[in-house]
Amino acid sequence: MVRSARAFKTALFYVVISLIALVMILPFLWMISTSLKEAEAVMVLPIRWIPEKISLKAYRDLFTISTIIPFHRATLNSLIVSLLTTFVTLTSSSMAAFALAKFDFRRRDQILMLFVATMMVPQAVTMIPNYLVLRTLRLPNTFIGLVLPMIYNAWALFLLRQNIMAIPEPYFEAAIVDGAGPFTIYRHVVLPLAKPIIASLAVITFMGTWNDYLWPLIMISDPNKATLTLALGNLNSRWGQHWELLMAGDLVSMLPVVLVYILGQKYFESGISVGGLKS
Repeated sequence: MVRSARAFKTALFYVVISLIALVMILPFLWMISTSLKEAEAVMVLPIRWIPEKISLKAYRDLFTISTIIPFHRATLNSLIVSLLTTFVTLTSSSMAAFALAKFDFRRRDQILMLFVATMMVPQAVTMIPNYLVLRTLRLPNTFIGLVLPMIYNAWALFLLRQNIMAIPEPYFEAAIVDGAGPFTIYRHVVLPLAKPIIASLAVITFMGTWNDYLWPLIMISDPNKATLTLALGNLNSRWGQHWELLMAGDLVSMLPVVLVYILGQKYFESGISVGGLKS
């Protein structure tokens, strides 16, 4: 009797989460279906999830129609900015985390608390001061201007510091006995042992930068340097009635993020579980 009740609860649980998953994935399925339809078939009711005639016209138009921001150029720009931001964020955060975790210097704990305190400041508040500084440096409308503020990431620094603190001390002692300097220890001890959490941060940083809209909107006015999110906004304003075109653009913009997640899924999940255990 008890076993039957437990089996019923398990089955009910799987039915409920399956229904929730289906509800959540429906917009995604509608997006794929709409992108493969011709314009006149988009608003036909009842909805045909599988188009009678599958058309790739929306995808061809996406890269050929006249817009202020060229879609193919914006895709390349987003890729460059996302990769640069990920590299800069991980490099600066891991080096700072190593210093705050393993080096004993004056006011170290106070500096760490200052970093942690800045995590409570909303990103939107810092945008205008960042823009004024970058304007003084004549960096608006440049990729460096987009990437430079991301050299400081308190959340990534704190997460990496906690993971580096958990690395057993004998690894560092053995490296010092072998004559390794700080950079050698960072390169050959810290980075390999913190690889899961670094990979997780790489996936999160890439996805966040790829989907960022507000900061590129503030910094970029040259259409040839615009990112994909700005191109999608431009596409919506000029071709807002063509749902098949908008859905094709959204789907294309999602593909790199999905690809990065699939490639880093193993490290992403292990990094989260390691972080959870250590916290």
